[in-house]
Amino acid sequence: MKKIFLLAFLMVTFITSAQLKLSGVVKDSIGEPLEMANVLAINKLTKKMASYGFTDAKGIYKLELGVNATFDVKISYVGMKSTDFVLETKTEDIVKNVILKYDNSLDGINIISKMPVTVRGDTIIYNADSFQNGTERKLEDVLKKLPGVEINAAGEIEVEGKRVEKIMIDGKEFFSGDTKLASKNIPSNAVDKIQVLRNYSNVSQLSGVQSNQDRVAINIKLKEGKKNFWFGDVTAGAGNSANTGLYLFQPKLFYYSPKYTINVIGDVNNIGDVVLSRGDARSFGGNFQSQSPSNGTNINIADAGIGFLNAGARNANRIETKLTALNFSYSPNPKLDVSGFLIWSGNSNGQRNIDNIDYIDPNTPDDIVDNQTSQTSNTGLFKFSTAYKKDFSNQLNYNLAGRFSNEFRTDAVNSFVLSDITQNESSTPFTINQDFSYFYTANENNIFALEVKHLLQDEDPFYIASLENDPTNNSEPNRADRDGFDDAALALGLDRTLTYYDLEQDRRVKSNQFDAKLDYYYILNKKSNLNFVAGTILSTQNFNSQFFQLLNNGGVLDPSPDVITDPVPNPYPNRDYNKTTNDTEYNFTDIYAGVRYRLKNGIFTFTPGFTVHSYNSNNTQYGTEFFKDKFEKFLPEFEVVAQFKTSESLTFSYKEEVNFTDVNQIARGIVANSYNSFFAGSSDLVNASFHNLSLFYRSFNLFNASNVFARVSYTKTADQVNRNTIFEPGSVVSSSTNLNSPLDNENLNAFASIGKTIKKIRMSLGGNFSYNKSYQFINSRENTNENISRGLNSSIGTNFTKAPNVSLRYNLNFNDQINTARAEDIKSISHAPSINFDAYIWNSLTVKSDFSYNETRQKGSVINSFQIWNASLAYRKDRDAKFEYELVGSNLLATGSEVSVNQNIVSFNINERFILPRFISLRVRYQL
Repeated sequence: MKKIFLLAFLMVTFITSAQLKLSGVVKDSIGEPLEMANVLAINKLTKKMASYGFTDAKGIYKLELGVNATFDVKISYVGMKSTDFVLETKTEDIVKNVILKYDNSLDGINIISKMPVTVRGDTIIYNADSFQNGTERKLEDVLKKLPGVEINAAGEIEVEGKRVEKIMIDGKEFFSGDTKLASKNIPSNAVDKIQVLRNYSNVSQLSGVQSNQDRVAINIKLKEGKKNFWFGDVTAGAGNSANTGLYLFQPKLFYYSPKYTINVIGDVNNIGDVVLSRGDARSFGGNFQSQSPSNGTNINIADAGIGFLNAGARNANRIETKLTALNFSYSPNPKLDVSGFLIWSGNSNGQRNIDNIDYIDPNTPDDIVDNQTSQTSNTGLFKFSTAYKKDFSNQLNYNLAGRFSNEFRTDAVNSFVLSDITQNESSTPFTINQDFSYFYTANENNIFALEVKHLLQDEDPFYIASLENDPTNNSEPNRADRDGFDDAALALGLDRTLTYYDLEQDRRVKSNQFDAKLDYYYILNKKSNLNFVAGTILSTQNFNSQFFQLLNNGGVLDPSPDVITDPVPNPYPNRDYNKTTNDTEYNFTDIYAGVRYRLKNGIFTFTPGFTVHSYNSNNTQYGTEFFKDKFEKFLPEFEVVAQFKTSESLTFSYKEEVNFTDVNQIARGIVANSYNSFFAGSSDLVNASFHNLSLFYRSFNLFNASNVFARVSYTKTADQVNRNTIFEPGSVVSSSTNLNSPLDNENLNAFASIGKTIKKIRMSLGGNFSYNKSYQFINSRENTNENISRGLNSSIGTNFTKAPNVSLRYNLNFNDQINTARAEDIKSISHAPSINFDAYIWNSLTVKSDFSYNETRQKGSVINSFQIWNASLAYRKDRDAKFEYELVGSNLLATGSEVSVNQNIVSFNINERFILPRFISLRVRYQL
C-alpha cells in the first residue's frame, strides 16, 4: 500500500522540463496598474498554449515558460488595445513591462476565448478543452478537473461549497430539478465553455435589487459543430459475475438549434449504474425555486411513504435499473419559451444489512439484526414550463410538475432478541405542483413580482408485519424465557395465543398547500432600494389510519393497547391516549408582511429587514377533539456583504425563522413505524423557533491560481420537537410520543477549503467541524446528547493534457458521541485514502483506475476496514472515431461488504452492508 502511494506521489511531483519565469507589470497609458488583464503565451513551434495568467491588483503578472524556446505573448484587457510580442527564452528569468492604450475594438475577445479560465463579474468561464486529456467521456469528468468545482458524495455539483441548482445548455434548462442527469450524460466532447453563474437569478429584472449569494447555476456552451445536428452516443454491453449475467444499454441523444431542443436518455442495466435513484425521483422537478427571499416560515410536508432504502453499488447486492427520459424546449419566437420533460424510472434492488446495535438505555438488551430487503419502485415524472417575456418590463412564468409512483418493499429479518420477522410495505403516492409568477417593471424605479404556488399530494402506505410466537411461554416468570415480542404484544393489546403476530396498518395522508406573495421593489437611487412583501400560506392535511391484528380465522382484532402513558399533569383526563386509529384534520394559515432595505456603501452591501406574521394552526381529531394555536410573530433578518474584489467577498447573515410540523407529528393515534417501533403524535405541539447566523468567505484568485472558501453557521432552536421513547422492559420494542423540548438545541457547523494550482499540479486542503447538542427522553428520563465531528480532507493531483494523470486523496474523520445516559463516551476515527489514475495513450487507448481504502477505529483497535478497486480499458482508433470498445471491471478485489459506524439518539450501531460482487463487462460505444 505504501509503495503504491509513494510511486503515485513521485508521478505527481515529477516535472519533465526545466522552466523559467516571465514577469512584469501591465499599466494603462496614464500609469495606473490594470487588474485582471489576460496574459497568454503560445509556443510558436507547436502552436499550442504554453502558459496563461492574470495580473493582480498591482498589475503584476507571472508566467512559467520552457527554456530555449520561442513564444507569442499576447496581453489584453477589456476596452483596451491588446499587445503582442515575440519572446525567445534562454535559461534566465525575463522581466517585461507593458502599457496598454484605450480602444473600443474587440481585439481582446479572441484572446479571452482561448484562456482556460476567465472571470466576468459573477460569472466564471472555463474553456473545457483546457482541462481535458482525452480520457473524459461525460460532463462530470470535466467538472471534476475545474478549480472551485466539486462533485459531492451524492453526485451533486458544488461550487464554492454551494450546490448547483440547475444546468442549462445554451441557455435552455436541461431536466430541471436534478443536475446528475446532465453531468452523467452530456458528452464531454460537445462542451465548449462551462459558465458558472454565481448570484444566479433567472429573472433579469430582479438581478439588480436582490442578493442571491447562495444561488449557483451552470450554463454549458456547445461547440459549433454540435448545433443543428444530432449528437450523443449509444452504449451496449454484456458481462458476467458470480451470480448472474450482466447487461447494459444506454442511448443518449441530443439535438440543439436556436428554435428547439430535444434530449433523449435511455438506460437499462443490472451493473449498478443508477443515474436516477428513487430518492432523486421524489425530489425531481417539483421544488420550484422562489425568486425572492424566504419570509421566515417553514412548514415541511413530510414523506409519509414507505421506508424505501436508496440503493447504489456501495450499499446493495442487486440492482436493476430502467430509465426513459425525454426533455424538450421550443421557442416559436424570441418572446416565448416552452419546455418540459417526461421520465419513467424503474428500480429494483436487493440489500442485506447486519446491524450490531448497542442501545443507550442500559436496561434495553443489545441486538444483532440481519435484514434482507427486496425493493421495487416505478415512478413517472412530468414537467411542463412556459416563459413569456413580452419585453424587458413584463415576464410571465408557469410550471406544472407531477410524480406518480408504485412502490413495494419486502424484508426478511432475523433478530437475536425478536427472532424471525417478515415485513411488506406498498404505496402508490402522487404529487402535483403548480407555480405561477409574473414580473412587471412599471418604470426604472418600480418593480412588482407576484408568485403563486400550489401543492397537491396523496400518500397511501400499507404495512404488514409477521412475527414468530410461541404461545406456551407467554407467562414464564423469567422474562428471558419468553419471546422477545411477548411483553410488547401484551402492552399493545394483541392476541398472544397465536403462533404468529400478523399485524397490518393502513394509512392515507392528503396534503393541499397554497402559497402566494407579492413583492414590490422601490429603487431609491443607484445604491439603494426598498422591498415590500406581503403574502400568505394556507395548508390543509388529512390523516387517517388503522392498526389491527389478523386472526387465524380470518377475522380482525382491534387492539386495546396500553403503551402510551398519560401525561402528568393530564390536561385531558377523559382522553384515551392509546387509540389505534387516526382521523385528523390539520389546518395552518400564515398571513405576513415585511420590508427590506438594501444599501450599497463602498465595498459593503447592507440588507436589514423584517417580516410580521399572523399564525393560525388548528387540528381536529376524531371529530370531537380540538386544538387551536393563534399568535403573532416578528421575525428580523440582516445581511451584509463585503465585496473586497470581484472574486473575493465576505458575507454575514442573521435570520430568525419559525418551523411548523405537519400532520404526521400531530395525529395522536398509534402508528406502526416498523415491527419494533410504534409512535403516537401530540395534538398540542407548537412551533419551533430558529436563530440562524452564518459567515461565508470566498476568494477565487486567478493571479496565483488559488481559491479559498470558508463558512461558519450556528443555529439555536427553541421548542424543538423531540421524542420520548419508551422501551418495553427487557425488549427492543419501543413506543414514542413527541413533545416540545423544554431546552434549546444548538448546532454549529464550519468548513474551509483551500485550493492551489502550481504549473500542472493541483492541491487542496479542507476541514470541517460540526457540533450538535440536543435533548431527548428515553423512558421519560431526560438525556443530553452531544455529537462532535471533525474532519480533514486533502488531495494532490496532476492536470496534464498529454501525460497520464494521478490524483491522491486522504480523508480523516473523528466522531464523538457524548450522552448523559452512558458512562463512557463513544469515539471513532476513520481513515479513507484513495488514488485515481487516468491516461490517454497513443491517441487511442484510455486507461482508468481508482482505488480506495476505508478503516474505522475505536479505542485504538480496527473495528472494520474494506477496500474497493475499479478499472477500465477502452480503445478507439482516434479521438474522432465513431466506435469505442471498453472493458470495465468493478469491485475487482471482490469485497463482499462494507462497514460503517452510525450513531442516533437511542443507539450506537455498527452496520455491515453487502455490496455488488465483482463485475466484468465488455461495452461498445457508438458516437454520433
